[in-house]
Amino acid sequence: MKFGEFMVQLKKGVPHVLLLAGEERYYIDRALEAVLAQLFPDGGQRDGLTKLTGDVDGDQLIGLLETVPFLIPQNVVVVEDTTLFRAAKKSAAADGDAEGDDAVASGGMKRGKGAKTKSSADKKLERLQAELLAMPDFSYVIFVMGEKPDKRKKLTKTVEKAGLVLEAEPVRAWNINDWLQGKLQSMNKDLDRDAYEYFVNAVSMMQQISLSYLDSEFDKIALFSKARCITKQELIEVFAGLPEVSVFALMDAISAKDAKKALALLARQLADGTYFTVLLVLLARHVRQLWQVRLLMADGVRGKALAKPLGLHPFIAEKLGRSAARFSDAQLRQSFLDIADADYAMKTGRGGNELLEHIVIELCT
Repeated sequence: MKFGEFMVQLKKGVPHVLLLAGEERYYIDRALEAVLAQLFPDGGQRDGLTKLTGDVDGDQLIGLLETVPFLIPQNVVVVEDTTLFRAAKKSAAADGDAEGDDAVASGGMKRGKGAKTKSSADKKLERLQAELLAMPDFSYVIFVMGEKPDKRKKLTKTVEKAGLVLEAEPVRAWNINDWLQGKLQSMNKDLDRDAYEYFVNAVSMMQQISLSYLDSEFDKIALFSKARCITKQELIEVFAGLPEVSVFALMDAISAKDAKKALALLARQLADGTYFTVLLVLLARHVRQLWQVRLLMADGVRGKALAKPLGLHPFIAEKLGRSAARFSDAQLRQSFLDIADADYAMKTGRGGNELLEHIVIELCT
């Protein structure tokens, strides 16, 4: 289940078995802290908390869970970076049995075809599964992994049956709204129209979205802003230090084919110390997106429907669709080649900022 649903279920009580898995570490950390806050409501020292990392012996884990706590109310075991739920390697599952790799994940050898007796690893895994389905009232186990779990594995199905599974999917520009609305609600704040448009544009320019960064920056705004509504100017002050965000005005000018404004913005970026490599990467990305939009539109994909295949916010995808109509495939193809040539020339000292100006002028023609 996704983070929002997971947190709602958590309010009903902490199950004795949890799996926090996925690429978005921000959600995993938030979920883990929420679980521990409920299990240790007094805060301070968390007596009874045991942390394990990596490959864990099943019988050792069972021993920890079965140990009756002494002078503490409960045992809480956190298994970080677990491999127990990892997808099987193809070589280990060559016989096509999706379940057969459980033995490998538990640290043992997979038995061959036709084997009538179970290996010690298989038996160990079965004991762990039985333990998770009948957990002692005084013990909790939290598995954490930074990738998707293999849902075909018996152990994953066991955790789903016995407790809760958080699927922490990475956040992209096209699905940032869920996080944004939740964050604004927790802050008791809103974004006005201009601020929302700026935020969406800023996020769309980020090579990799860091929710931890966004979370901390919005907390700063909440700390110093007295008004309920966050303004565009406040967001500009937050994101001004990120080159890939501050440069999106240049991309907008190129999209509008406003050469005079685009060249002025390029000169400002260079004067502010933005490296040419950053500008080339962002120019290449923008040209590639315009080209992709044209190809998708040729196949009948238009408007907000462009968002998902491009991995962009619907507002940005729709805006790119309008901009792409001003360019030809030949122009974008040539600009992409010019960017590649400029990258080589500037890195080898055979060209300067005039190559960037040439690319901008050609795109705005």
